[in-house]
Amino acid sequence: MDEAVLRSLVRWPDVPACYGWLSLDRGGRWRLQGEVVRHRGLSEFIGRNYQHDDEGRWFFQNGPQRVYVTLDYTPWVFGWNAATPQRLISHTGHTASACAAFVDEHGALLVDTDIGVGLIASQDLVALADQLRLGADLQHGELALGERTVSVNPIQAADVAARFGFTTNPEPIA
Repeated sequence: MDEAVLRSLVRWPDVPACYGWLSLDRGGRWRLQGEVVRHRGLSEFIGRNYQHDDEGRWFFQNGPQRVYVTLDYTPWVFGWNAATPQRLISHTGHTASACAAFVDEHGALLVDTDIGVGLIASQDLVALADQLRLGADLQHGELALGERTVSVNPIQAADVAARFGFTTNPEPIA
């Protein structure tokens, strides 16, 4: 978290949280009230101060205020680069190592990593297709990410948030 953000938390500890303003889409783009955040500095600032609470609600710490994030699917969106195939790169620039992979009923590829579960950005699916080896029954397979190979299993999209312990549409806790 940015030093200025930490100082503001000490100075103003009781600022009410904000809900419904910020979202993360399936392409890894931040959206403010539905509009894509195009300013690189703002996007990076949000990414540096992006985290979750104990209830699995993801938020951006904007100075003393928590701005809870509505997730279109998962809390992370990963890209893949053939130049560094053993690591995934998140929408915030964090690197991650895959532990397992899942394909939902819509064909979305999700990866459980050392930093959490995330969706592979659609623009990287074609590049990763060469690394995917499906089993004969097409229900299970393997995904080769550099030197690491992870299992690929089916998952229902409706089960993802509960299975991985996050909330897609955060609301205040009563």
